[in-house]
Amino acid sequence: MSEQIQCVAVETRGDRKAFLQLETQLYRNDPNWVPPIWQVRKELVGFKAHPFYDDAECQAFIVRVGGRVAGRVLAIVNHGHNRQYKEKRGFFGFYECENHAEASRCLLREAGKWLKERGMTDIRGPVHPSLNYEVGLLVDGFDTPPTYMIPHHLPYYGSLIEDFGFEKTQDLYSYRASVDLLDVLDPKLHFVIEEATKRFGVECRPISRSNFKEDVRVFLEIYNQSLQQTWGYVPMSVAEIDHQAKGLRFLIAPKLTSIAEIDGKPVGAGFGLLDYNPIIKKNGGKLLPFGWFRLMTGKKKLDCVRIISTNVLPEYQKWGLGLVTLSRMQPGVREHGIRVGEFSWVLESNSLSRGTIERGGATRSKVHRLYDRSLDDL
Repeated sequence: MSEQIQCVAVETRGDRKAFLQLETQLYRNDPNWVPPIWQVRKELVGFKAHPFYDDAECQAFIVRVGGRVAGRVLAIVNHGHNRQYKEKRGFFGFYECENHAEASRCLLREAGKWLKERGMTDIRGPVHPSLNYEVGLLVDGFDTPPTYMIPHHLPYYGSLIEDFGFEKTQDLYSYRASVDLLDVLDPKLHFVIEEATKRFGVECRPISRSNFKEDVRVFLEIYNQSLQQTWGYVPMSVAEIDHQAKGLRFLIAPKLTSIAEIDGKPVGAGFGLLDYNPIIKKNGGKLLPFGWFRLMTGKKKLDCVRIISTNVLPEYQKWGLGLVTLSRMQPGVREHGIRVGEFSWVLESNSLSRGTIERGGATRSKVHRLYDRSLDDL
């Protein structure tokens, strides 16, 4: 006799707890899994207030097989995306599931129906909960732990998602490079940095601790403007920017940041974030009672930096100012004792950034995938 499969919308406190705890159950034997910071996870799945949901809706679902929770997913309507791209596209995120095809189908079907009831015609994912946060399904690079804010998944997830009719729409790449490569950098890149600095009179500085909130806002505003033509990008709201600044205040190492200015005007920003995952793993994803203290005291020993973003205002792009911005971080990288840098994530379609990173000697370490599907047949 086959086990009963039941998919339900998450409404109760118990269901919310089960939704969150499923990760711990599924990855209990995976040495490369790192728990999320649970406080942040609750916000991003809509169980606690987060400014992303000022302009978005979501509904969490869990699927039970024979009474046990076997899978979960979050259905998302991102109104900002649909206004910008004139689409009726829903999204899914935070997908986790046992290797059970029917349970997965039931889960994704219910999420799709919920989106269709709200006028959506297509679905894309996984996004957690948008391209400005964690994004994509890991499809290559399962044998190493993820860096901070990069998703990690079980190898069979791609087959389950494709089984439901999803097809690849875009890949996102992570690249890793030893700091030793700075000593043998392509002379052409050095030439570009020197020429761009002279041509525009660029001056670079780190984010200021005394003017932290304003500088983080400067960075995120450049981030917003520079990515206007990037595939799938939707600008962060002012409330999201302020929320991110608050969350990053104690995690940012100013020496690993860069703001490029021309005649005192910020035109570029680079942002390297220490890979806090080794500490987060030891803390079990908890910030209290000692998690924050361990993050702050342990960060001096971290030797990997994730280069999250190097962005330049549109009118200065393709002139090498991204490399100028990035080069300012080199002394800080060496001073901190960084051994490895990761550039993540980079869109498959972003040939300019990919080419520059690959010419610098970085190698591709992980691939995350985004999938699309029509909702017509649901």
